[in-house]
Amino acid sequence: MRIGIVGSGEIGGTMARLLTTAGHEVTLANRRGPAALTGLVAELGERARAGTVAEACAFADPLVFLATPFGAHPSLPPDALAGKIIVDTTNYMPARDGVDPGLAADRVTSSELIAARLPDTRVVKAVNTLNYKYLLDLNRPGAPWEQRTALFVAGDDAEANGIVVRLLDELGFAPFETGPLAAGGRRQQPGTPVFNRPLRADQVRLDP
Repeated sequence: MRIGIVGSGEIGGTMARLLTTAGHEVTLANRRGPAALTGLVAELGERARAGTVAEACAFADPLVFLATPFGAHPSLPPDALAGKIIVDTTNYMPARDGVDPGLAADRVTSSELIAARLPDTRVVKAVNTLNYKYLLDLNRPGAPWEQRTALFVAGDDAEANGIVVRLLDELGFAPFETGPLAAGGRRQQPGTPVFNRPLRADQVRLDP
């Protein structure tokens, strides 16, 4: 699969490592430009390249991982992302991102705001609940499903959800679907029982 990654920090770099190890091609982008990614791309090898945000989006077929701070989402290019599936790994942190009245009052989830900003995409909330060190250390390709580390997937489009679920399974995790962006996204937010807890699949208990 050809995958774009917007953001090259802890989560973006970690996902690039996992994806290229699994045989996927990635184009990484960040706000500093391709020259700032030379070292990371060299480390990742021939399946990785650096580009602008627009180039990473164009490269993607069909997934783009959004691995920036949540507060950066207004700068995303809607036209370049049209038709893509956005894997939203972000978390709303008021101290970093600024206070959003709708989020503060729990009238909306952060992924719903991103989906509204990018109306021609399909947004899937995933890979947002674990620290990057867990992602690097606890993926278990080939292990029995119940022994794998759980990751959670929320989204409004069944086909898009399914693509992300299959990819996470391939990477060695146990994906659980939590529902649409509104209900499922809330189950994955900071402060919830699954947030930053490296649960095995057989330990997961989701409320109905």
